[in-house]
Amino acid sequence: MDILSIIIGIVVGLGAGFGIAKYLEKNNVSNLIKNAKKEAASILKDANFEGENIKKDKLLQAKEKFLELKSEHEKEILNKDKKIAEVEKRTRDKESQVSSELAKAKKVNDDFEAKTKEYETKIDFLDKKQIELEKLHKSQVDQLEVISGLSAEDAKEQLVESLKAEAKTKAMAYVQETMEEAKLTAQQEAKKVIINTIQRVGTEEAVENCVSVFNIESDDVKGRIIGREGRNIRALEAATGVEIIVDDTPEAIILSCFDPVRREIARLSLHKLVTDGRIHPARIEEVVAKTTKQIDDEITEVGKRTVIDLGIHGLHPELIKIIGRMKYRSSYGQNLLQHSREVSKLCGIMAAELGLNVKLAKRAGLLHDIGKVPDTESDLPHALLGMQWAEKFGEKEEVCNAIGAHHDEIEMKYLISPIIQVCDAISGARPGARRQVLDSYIQRLKDLEEIAFAFNGVKNAYAIQAGRELRVIVESEKVSDEMASSLSFEISQKIQTEMTYPGQVKITVIRETRAVNIAK
Repeated sequence: MDILSIIIGIVVGLGAGFGIAKYLEKNNVSNLIKNAKKEAASILKDANFEGENIKKDKLLQAKEKFLELKSEHEKEILNKDKKIAEVEKRTRDKESQVSSELAKAKKVNDDFEAKTKEYETKIDFLDKKQIELEKLHKSQVDQLEVISGLSAEDAKEQLVESLKAEAKTKAMAYVQETMEEAKLTAQQEAKKVIINTIQRVGTEEAVENCVSVFNIESDDVKGRIIGREGRNIRALEAATGVEIIVDDTPEAIILSCFDPVRREIARLSLHKLVTDGRIHPARIEEVVAKTTKQIDDEITEVGKRTVIDLGIHGLHPELIKIIGRMKYRSSYGQNLLQHSREVSKLCGIMAAELGLNVKLAKRAGLLHDIGKVPDTESDLPHALLGMQWAEKFGEKEEVCNAIGAHHDEIEMKYLISPIIQVCDAISGARPGARRQVLDSYIQRLKDLEEIAFAFNGVKNAYAIQAGRELRVIVESEKVSDEMASSLSFEISQKIQTEMTYPGQVKITVIRETRAVNIAK
């Protein structure tokens, strides 16, 4: 019983406690709801109040913005009205100006029409007068034909023929006088420039030839160079392209070749082989290959030193190599590189005397004979070939023209072109510069005399002073004094056009009349 009562008591207590808890919870919830409603009402009231304030502020801002936009719009309207007024004013001014111009143009047009009518009237009057004049001239010509017994055409032909001879003689005399007058001033200055230029340059004389002599210490070396059954010398000749002559000349071997570069390669290769002592075909090919490379490097170095010495800059590398190869070329026995250096210096001096571009003249003088060292055979003259190379490697037109025209293959277009020609002649024509073949020298003298004999009235002709002067003796009965002057001029012109010669040729025409009597 006691346990049961205890359980019942516990159950009753639990129920009472649960009921009290529910009652208290209900009271708390109702209080929370009331408080929440009060707070919501307060928040809603505050929100409405704040919304009214914001609405008032926005309305005020909108009104202010409207007033600003209205003010700006009014300003724009005022500016546009002002511009329209200015445009209208300019338009009115233009209209008034155009009206005045139209009035002036109308007046000018009226004056022009009046003058045109006046000129037409005068032209008609002149045409009538011209017709009357032609009729009068024709009647006078008819009367003259009747009086003279000749027609106008016959008389005209006779007059023309009579005037031709007189005009020709006077023209030749005038040309001669003009040339002499020009020579008094121009020739003196030209001689001064050329003489000053020549005196400031001194160079070596020609000593080049087509063979080189390789000296050896003893004749025993000859056998080693020849080799067993001549295999060494054949290998050396095949590798270098040089003819090697081993004869009875003591302590010497002769290298013969028209190409100086090959000859130099053969000489240096022989020197290396003899010094080393190992001479056999394989070693020969190796040494020749190395020597060829050494010569190529030396050619480039010689070209560089040359352009640096002369103060020439910006040359193409291929042109520098061509200049270096000039060291191993000769022209009539004159070393081509020394000749080109000499011409370059002469051109620079002469250009400075004449107030021209010194650097350009020296450049053209150095390059004028590059066509003489071609890698392959060419049918072109060396001047034109050199001009093509200069154009290919980007040289200026003045330099190209000077190279191509220094032997008159093309027309000279620039002032430095005749300077190159003159300096080339100075370098080649000075005594000792070149070796000329005797046959060509004699042929040139014969050609000079034959040109003189081709003219009528020439009795004898003699080329003297190594072809620098031509003396022509004429028959006094066939050639007058006036004709002698013109004959000298015509011979000089024909020599200039038909012959190539260094320097200048003086033509002297001699005419004399002899009266011979015998006293018995």
